[in-house]
Amino acid sequence: MSVYEEQSAGWFWETDAAGQITYLSPQICAILVAHGLDPIGAKFVAIFHPDASAQDVQRSLSYNLTTKTAFTGFPIRIVSDTTNFLWAISGRPYFDAAGVYRGFMGSAADLMDKRNSQTEIRRLAYSDGLTGLANRAMLNSWLEQSLLSRSSGFNPTALMLMDLDKFKYVNDTLGHQTGDALLQQVAGRLQRLTSDTALLGRLGGDEFQIIVPQDSSRAEASGLARSIIASLSQPYDIDGMAIQIGCSIGIAIAPEHGGTPDELVRNADLALYAAKDAGRGVHRVFTDNLLIAAQSRRQMEDDLRDALAKGEMHLAYQPIVSTQSTKIVGYEALLRWKHSKFGLIGPDQFIPVAEECGLIEALGEWVLRTAANDAAHWPDTVRVAVNVSPIQFSNPQFPKIVASALATSRILPDRLELEITEGVFLNTDAHSSQMFKALKNIGVRLALDDFGTGYSSLGYLQNAPFDKIKIDKSFVRGAMSSDSKNALIIAAIVSLADALGMETTAEGVEAQDEITLIRKLGCSHIQGFVYGRPMPLESVMTSMGDPSLVQPIGYSISRDPRVKVFRSAKLLLSTRETEIQIRNISRHGLMIEGATLHPDDIGKEVFVELLEGQRWSGNIRWAHKGKAGVYFEISLPNVFPESTR
Repeated sequence: MSVYEEQSAGWFWETDAAGQITYLSPQICAILVAHGLDPIGAKFVAIFHPDASAQDVQRSLSYNLTTKTAFTGFPIRIVSDTTNFLWAISGRPYFDAAGVYRGFMGSAADLMDKRNSQTEIRRLAYSDGLTGLANRAMLNSWLEQSLLSRSSGFNPTALMLMDLDKFKYVNDTLGHQTGDALLQQVAGRLQRLTSDTALLGRLGGDEFQIIVPQDSSRAEASGLARSIIASLSQPYDIDGMAIQIGCSIGIAIAPEHGGTPDELVRNADLALYAAKDAGRGVHRVFTDNLLIAAQSRRQMEDDLRDALAKGEMHLAYQPIVSTQSTKIVGYEALLRWKHSKFGLIGPDQFIPVAEECGLIEALGEWVLRTAANDAAHWPDTVRVAVNVSPIQFSNPQFPKIVASALATSRILPDRLELEITEGVFLNTDAHSSQMFKALKNIGVRLALDDFGTGYSSLGYLQNAPFDKIKIDKSFVRGAMSSDSKNALIIAAIVSLADALGMETTAEGVEAQDEITLIRKLGCSHIQGFVYGRPMPLESVMTSMGDPSLVQPIGYSISRDPRVKVFRSAKLLLSTRETEIQIRNISRHGLMIEGATLHPDDIGKEVFVELLEGQRWSGNIRWAHKGKAGVYFEISLPNVFPESTR
């Protein structure tokens, strides 16, 4: 017996001219006997047959043996076995010295190990190594197959994209090992919820995808989404720690929302973004408005790249007034964009776009240099405040940019105040400390903006050398109300700032009666519409020629705070249901547009669906040129975030 046979790497075989087996290696003989076969003397084709999966083989084994044609790598199995053994057989005819055909001889190699290896390779190629779920490649294949089946007459396919809420926080604070364990538990819950109804996979990170190929109506897909959100929001136990996260889901349904994988994935992704914008922990189904908004956003990004070169950007300055002297002691520089086609575009619309597409640093540097140059023409007692994006703050070259702006404008460093939000502290403590030290060495002032809206403001004050705290307008609004605790919160912030030797600016002051309250609570400065809206540089220069004290304007008494928003909702009037846009919201009212209302509709009861499936009853107070005001007796829920500057 050869070494080849002894190591079971393969076996040899021979037949006579009639195709009967005359020799087989001992190990294959033993296998055949175990299957109840007596191979020696039997026809080769009676013992072995081609593997059923070898559809690409042109000629059968019998044909090759009959025609005395050599062959290589022909897959065969035992006639009575379909699973346990598979070989690749090769053979050639042999002849005696007289040239007479005597039969075939050849060898065989085990294919089962190779096929198992290929199966494992395929499994690894199409599955997620952490959770065992399908990976992106397999999900793409599934989606293509589902859409092909649907186009052949099957029912609609729902695609659900899911993103975990607060997962990054878990990963960053508890470590990747804990994050991985959390993902595995999430996968387990998803498998239990979708095992009989859907195809589940992980795209990567904390993103999952679910394909529901059955009759996937909007209601059924939404029901599954609600079940998933409720399940994944329950606490997880990882190494004795109770961890709680959530998830947001976007849904697109073929063929209504796209007939190709690319269209369906794009639209489900847009729906997912809408779910996140709605406050997370919810699901959203794709609508055409989402695609229109995405296309508009992409156009805005393209236009934004050319805005500076076209001279469409300018600065507006809002006064900052001393509560003691009632004089203007500074201005905050606010970036404004006057689009050549669409007119003024609010910073709450274009700043997030600039941050996402990488333009914020160029815009921020332009604002810094322009504001410093403008302030050079003001009295030395008047400061200029400039907002700093967390992206700018993370740039190691930022101190050099600040120093360059000061050198070019020739203003004293302490006349420049950099307003920093708590977003800068998402960077490492070491980086933040180095950046603060570098900026203070230059001599500029630092202000903590929107104080009280983050998570760890007190810790920031302990470690960062701020000169001023800006009290967020959300605390100022409603401070006059007897049932509000905002005044107490403002007093506490002022007391803290005084103890730390910091100034305080109350933002968003709009009514004249609020000035008295803010002064009584001890704030050192006021900023808001009560002392003027942001104005162009020309108006600033004109006002500086008037030595009189600044006079308050605007409302005499405060009213319910209003928040500017741009959100879709539904309005139901009698039997008419209309898609509307909400432009601002207060505790008891909405300003809407998009509804076709008439003067005789004023006073009528309407229902507004702010959240899916939840309606509030109100009445029309006014209607004019496509806009209307709706008043609610019952206080509305806080369902919309405040707009940014």
